[in-house]
Amino acid sequence: MAVQFSVAVRNARLDAIETAVGTSAVLRIFTGAAPANCAAANSGTLLATFNLPSDWATTASGGVKSKSGTWQETSADGSGTAGHSRLYASDGTTCHAQGTVTATGGGGDMTLDNTNIATAQVVTINQWDLTDGNA
Repeated sequence: MAVQFSVAVRNARLDAIETAVGTSAVLRIFTGAAPANCAAANSGTLLATFNLPSDWATTASGGVKSKSGTWQETSADGSGTAGHSRLYASDGTTCHAQGTVTATGGGGDMTLDNTNIATAQVVTINQWDLTDGNA
């Protein structure tokens, strides 16, 4: 049998992620598949850079942590189809998380209003959730 954790432990683990990443986190969206892991170099074309609010995620509840507030970039950096995102500390270089990006209803770790991004376009993140395993 695999180890199972209570909801309280799962919530604490999720809230520790926001603490580790810190305030003023940076989120970037790229084309293509994510690199092998967060330690690997960026891949794909940079499409958008978001400077997230200082309290960028909700307090975890039920083993889930979600975006807090509006995550919007008013002028995209490049053109292409969004494929993955990477979450960085405020330094913009220390990657702490990465995941898939799809349009709403597409099943990605993050969903956008539109995955076909053009330079200078407004880009809005509709949903971003982290769900802790080991239930």
